[in-house]
Amino acid sequence: MPRLDQLLASLGYGSRREVRDWIGAGRVSVGGRPATDPGARVEPGSVLVDGGPLDHPGGLLILLNKPAGLVCSHGTAEGPSVYGLLPERWRRRNPPVTTVGRLDKETTGLLLLTDQSALVHRLTSPRHKVPKAYRATLDREPPAEAEEILAGGRLVLPGEGKPCAPATLRRLGPLEMELVITEGRFHQVRRMFGALGCVVLGLHRVRFGDLELGSLFVGEWMELSINTFDKT
Repeated sequence: MPRLDQLLASLGYGSRREVRDWIGAGRVSVGGRPATDPGARVEPGSVLVDGGPLDHPGGLLILLNKPAGLVCSHGTAEGPSVYGLLPERWRRRNPPVTTVGRLDKETTGLLLLTDQSALVHRLTSPRHKVPKAYRATLDREPPAEAEEILAGGRLVLPGEGKPCAPATLRRLGPLEMELVITEGRFHQVRRMFGALGCVVLGLHRVRFGDLELGSLFVGEWMELSINTFDKT
């Protein structure tokens, strides 16, 4: 069991010093009684802050409809990030909330975020073959044999020796495509279309595993059960 002050600090309530002040002010209770010992070992479910249960003590999993212009980085050098859309307390959690893979700055659509590193590894590992679907607007039509090349796992990206894993291409219109991949290489979708002689003018992720955006507006997020991918 974690220490009370360590638990509250890890969930973003403040530094250890700050949460000790909360405890001293009577804002924290354990098992229905005011907490007095910051070092006490506690069950998270027994802790209340200001009379309410702890904020996602079992971990966070968030589905976000990513806008264009935001990066998937904790650094500030690249500009505004997707983390700025989240509540401040979630941005202070330790381990930190991070994206499950990345969408580049101008790519929009479905993005998952979590503070569970094991889940990030499981969902991004090529071994688990989690499908991700993208809608792409291109500057020209892909060659007629594109579907066969991609499905056969024969496409090799420039500068790489290992072919991409088999992928599915569906033509939605002359310049509108849906591509489903199971990997997550650097700028993979843009580079795959580039290897087919096309430039991606717009890119939007519509599905991750079985998850879709539904009615979620751009810039909005929703909480998911941390067990959503237990069978993945």
